[in-house]
Amino acid sequence: MRKKSKWKIAGTLFLSLSLMLAACSSKTDSSNEKDKGTKQENNDNKKVTIVYARGKDVTKGTTKIVEAFEAAHPNIHVEFKEMPSDSGQQHDTYVTQLNGKSSEIDVFDMDVIWPAEFAQADYVLPLDRFIQQDGIDLGTYNQGALAASQFNGKQWALPKFIDAGLLYYRTDLVSKDEVPKTWDDLLKMAKEKKGKGGTKFGYVFQAKQYEGLVCNAIEFVASYGGQFINEKNEVVVNSPETIKGLKKLVEVANSSVVPGNVNTFTEIESDQAFIEGQTAFLRNWPYEFASANDKDKSKIVGKVGIAPLPAGDKGSAAALGGWQAGINKYSKHPKEAWEFLKFMAGPEGQKLDAIYGGHAPTITSLYSDPDVVKANPIFGDKGFQDGLNAAVPRPVAANYQEISDIIQIEVSKAIAKQETVEQAVKNMEAQMKEKLKK
Repeated sequence: MRKKSKWKIAGTLFLSLSLMLAACSSKTDSSNEKDKGTKQENNDNKKVTIVYARGKDVTKGTTKIVEAFEAAHPNIHVEFKEMPSDSGQQHDTYVTQLNGKSSEIDVFDMDVIWPAEFAQADYVLPLDRFIQQDGIDLGTYNQGALAASQFNGKQWALPKFIDAGLLYYRTDLVSKDEVPKTWDDLLKMAKEKKGKGGTKFGYVFQAKQYEGLVCNAIEFVASYGGQFINEKNEVVVNSPETIKGLKKLVEVANSSVVPGNVNTFTEIESDQAFIEGQTAFLRNWPYEFASANDKDKSKIVGKVGIAPLPAGDKGSAAALGGWQAGINKYSKHPKEAWEFLKFMAGPEGQKLDAIYGGHAPTITSLYSDPDVVKANPIFGDKGFQDGLNAAVPRPVAANYQEISDIIQIEVSKAIAKQETVEQAVKNMEAQMKEKLKK
């Protein structure tokens, strides 16, 4: 009897101890779950910094977009990293960083000719799953601009704005009936207006050896009916039309109406010369209207006119340009990067960029937005819109950068009179054919 009581007591004690341990364990697990929940909540509220990279912005567009985004997303801070204004240097900087799998930048701008290259190199994240999960309607975008960011059936970037070359002029110096219709008219009128109204030059354009020169060359060549590479991917640069267009470009670049160092001018120098009142005429992209009417920096506010670029034998031609934005594959914050990209390339971001940056939207409905049209009256002009849709594309090639380098080098040599236009064209023909064999 006494022995049974002893085991009974021991069993009772064991049971009690087990219940106590279970209770403690339950309490600890509950506490851990609570701690995990609190930790997760704290992580959700933690402020994340992402880095957005693009070339120098001479407008207030980028600043306004970042401010609006951060106001709507207080847990995401956007740090702006300014890249070289020269698109070629910008391209090479990105390639160096991304080839090294750098996570230094999260979102970055790409020239309209880069997305396919960067996608093939595995530098950018495909956006399809983000687009699908957030129900983004890609049908609202300009389809030409959208197609430039597609490769192998996937969407690698979103188009921010579309570009086309335009002629700007000082309305206090040039009346509407004086606006040049042809390149010969431009040379004549620029010579007449040079020196008037405090100007130093008659005409300014981008003639430095970089991508901007390719765009200008395409405009001259196409206005005379020429091409570098046709739709069948055939090299057709060696033609009378192309030669005539390039000869006109060389004539303008060596004329007395342009700066003596015009071969150092990119968009930045061109914009500066125009807003400081140094030139009567300017070739630049749509953003120039906002820049030239910025009261904080421009001396020609309210004196800015816009027209199609001068025509050659076959009419006026404008190079199709524009910029896209994508996400670095190696970003440590892809979710936050997508939120910023979606905002920046979406209706609100593009509206701010149109108003403060002067960039032509890729979301077509914004061309009828009263605020956008008020800030950029030209955007409401049907002729301007038609011009964007009918702009001349740059040569389409898988290795476009190599083709661009060939054009840059040979056209620069022709401008510098180191070789004739005929010789430059022959050189381009041979080099392009060799590159397209690869």
